[in-house]
Amino acid sequence: MNGQAPTLPKFREIAEQLRKRILGGELPPGEEIPSERALALEYGISRPTATRALELLRHEGLVYSVQGSGTFVADLAISRRPSDRYQRSRNAGRIYSDGERAEIVSAELVERPPEHVANALRIGPKVAAIRRRRVIWKGDVPVEVSTSWFSASLAATAPRLLSTERIRPGTVAYVEEASGRQATYARDRMSARAAGAEDARSMKLAKVTAPVLAVEHTVFDQRDEPLEFVEAVYPPGRWTHEQRYDLL
Repeated sequence: MNGQAPTLPKFREIAEQLRKRILGGELPPGEEIPSERALALEYGISRPTATRALELLRHEGLVYSVQGSGTFVADLAISRRPSDRYQRSRNAGRIYSDGERAEIVSAELVERPPEHVANALRIGPKVAAIRRRRVIWKGDVPVEVSTSWFSASLAATAPRLLSTERIRPGTVAYVEEASGRQATYARDRMSARAAGAEDARSMKLAKVTAPVLAVEHTVFDQRDEPLEFVEAVYPPGRWTHEQRYDLL
């Protein structure tokens, strides 16, 4: 084997491009997807190939078809993944899609952050860190509670991190512009746990023992240094993890 990634069949390639646009929020719920004829013309493919691409998206629950009207983006009951939000920030200049909003509930300097935060940011145990806590809403439903942590050294170059004002393109894009550092990759670690009192209150869960998904998300810059560490919590039914891998 030559080590090169296998080439996707054309219908999967097209479905993947549409999937990224949907999950990134570029194609919001209710938006009509290009027809089979339009996809065939746009990509220079046969209509059966375009049909297979749309069928794949329907099987995944991302789109639905109405006879005589067309194919439309489904109203997904899931939260956006960090990668989807980064894509939206790059493409549209804003991190949240239509129908989503973030409420910054606190932005402050913490003199002694928790040990796991200090380790994630690679700062000393007694070094201050910036903390931004937010609740993300879809309509009137809270769908995520997340806390972003940054090294306190960014306070001078990126002062908006210490304000509860919304940062429209997202904190990573703002820090990139303010500091000259470039986010190059990210790593996520997922686990399940009980909500706890604070998260249950923020997400309006009936019980503090309700199961939630906890994600630790770390963004690294071009020097392989942590740029942002995020602790995100998602209520039941608001998260999905998908992964494609080859079996050959």
